[in-house]
Amino acid sequence: MEDFKQDNEYKVNLGTWRKILSIVFKKPWRVVLLVSFATLLAVMDTIIPLLNRYAIDTYFSGAKDMTTLPIFIVINVLVAVIFGLSVWGFIHQAGVIEANTSYQLRKEAFKNIQNLSFSYFDKTPQGWLMARLTSDARRLSLIISWGLVDLVWALFSMILILVVLVITNIKLAVITLISVPIMLAVAYYFRKVILKHHRNARKQNSQLTAAFSESFLGAKTTKSLVIEEPNFIEFEQIAISLRRHSIKAVLSSSLFSSIVLVIAYLAVTLTMFRGGTMFLEASTGLKIGVLSMFITYTINFFEPVMSLSRIISDFQNAQASAERIVGLIETKSDLEDTDEVKEKYGSRFEDRKENWEPLQGDVEFKDVTFYYKDNEIILENFNLKIKAGSQVALVGHTGSGKTTIVNLLSRFYEPKAGEILIDGVEYRKRSIHWLHKRLGYVLQSPHLFSTTIMENIRYGRLDATDDEVIEAAKAIGAHEFIEKLDKGYDTYVGEGGNFLSIGQKQLLSFARAILANPRILILDEATSSIDSETEQIVQEATRTLLKDRTSVIVAHRLSTIVDSDLIIMLADGKIIEMGNHKELLEKRGAYFDLYRYQFFKENEAKI
Repeated sequence: MEDFKQDNEYKVNLGTWRKILSIVFKKPWRVVLLVSFATLLAVMDTIIPLLNRYAIDTYFSGAKDMTTLPIFIVINVLVAVIFGLSVWGFIHQAGVIEANTSYQLRKEAFKNIQNLSFSYFDKTPQGWLMARLTSDARRLSLIISWGLVDLVWALFSMILILVVLVITNIKLAVITLISVPIMLAVAYYFRKVILKHHRNARKQNSQLTAAFSESFLGAKTTKSLVIEEPNFIEFEQIAISLRRHSIKAVLSSSLFSSIVLVIAYLAVTLTMFRGGTMFLEASTGLKIGVLSMFITYTINFFEPVMSLSRIISDFQNAQASAERIVGLIETKSDLEDTDEVKEKYGSRFEDRKENWEPLQGDVEFKDVTFYYKDNEIILENFNLKIKAGSQVALVGHTGSGKTTIVNLLSRFYEPKAGEILIDGVEYRKRSIHWLHKRLGYVLQSPHLFSTTIMENIRYGRLDATDDEVIEAAKAIGAHEFIEKLDKGYDTYVGEGGNFLSIGQKQLLSFARAILANPRILILDEATSSIDSETEQIVQEATRTLLKDRTSVIVAHRLSTIVDSDLIIMLADGKIIEMGNHKELLEKRGAYFDLYRYQFFKENEAKI
């Protein structure tokens, strides 16, 4: 998948960060508390050298007046207590904001993912999405929470220190003031370099995560094809590239920090030299306490400067993560209901079911043209009528357009031209959710969730009772094998249903679809992976279950659709034959040839 165009630009996009902050800070009072504690800490850091200056000039030099010592001790104790409270406060608030940031970013991103169309998942690697919701979200939560603390503390510390230095002795303060623009120039120079390397590292990290995901999902294929070594070599190349870019990023950041550190201690050295000279010159009137304070402040001044440079670097490093998270949150679905439709029918998360009309099941494709992004036309001026309650089968060789037709009917994609009517109404005049709630779709490779059999079937209708789940399993013929399992319906199916056979998984997906009680049922080659015995069970159950429902069956095995009301033979996105099983055999055309070929092949296999 292509990364965002911003990856070619090496600057911090403030718009991206404003969007992130607007998502994260739903409770501004927490930010106010965090800023307050960080500011209080900066004030305490500034007060301590002032107290030390007073102690040196009052208690350790000159007349050594001790009359104010008790008050001085009390003030120090109060400063220590306030210092401790401010440290506790900002650590607590930063921790809470970090957790809330991760939560908000992941929630907003995951919610938007639920709204995206099938085309998005067709072109987006699973590992890319996982990286956005895991490592990128965590990275941003750390930067925003602790970075905000350091940013506020650093800025206020620098301002307060400079104010005290200028008020106390402008001549010595000039040394510190001159170093600031030098550091800003260095930061500006390194900014692009650091951001570039970190963006490259994040790209490689996304590819690595995708490689991890594909490797785990395709473990059986890897073993069966004996391609462990090529897989390892490919993975190693991505890992080496990630390591190379990561090292470059770390090297740039460390070089930047080192240069800033050198500038800081040059300023400290000059302050000590100039201050020492002024102290020895009696005419200047510079006291030892003031000199000590200047040296302490000069050292302390560059600590927030270093923190500020690190924060800038961190924000630069996280820019790519921020762009990707915002990009995911703001990604628009290829399929969107119009505002008028949303006003009447609601959205995916806020349905207005009181306005939902019942679905009868009449379907019509009217001059439909469709192509994917490569612009290779799959269907052109395609017309088809399906009566409510009828069982229609789509047959044809690979690439004939069968799956495209059911994807369009399911509104996983929409026509580029023409209309699809449901009960005589163009289906884009009703909400996507209205259709999907009344649609059952059983795939060739069923997906089961990593939970129990009971819960997997209940996904068909989340408010279904246990008895209703069991009835659905009985209706489809799955109850018998479920009861034989050690824990019955409470049996854990494993990741993706790996603890069950393909036939058992398919039966559960049938039960799940039937529990949803759809008005339109689509079986996309749903029996192609089932053994003959299981197929017979499914066929017996579906004869009853498909009654009074509009059903569209995509099948390679013609033996499964001989009882269909209408069989449509497709080739290159066009209908070349249409009729029931008997009528098509009598025509002795393409369907007859395909059926005869399969008949002989199946008999040869039995022999």
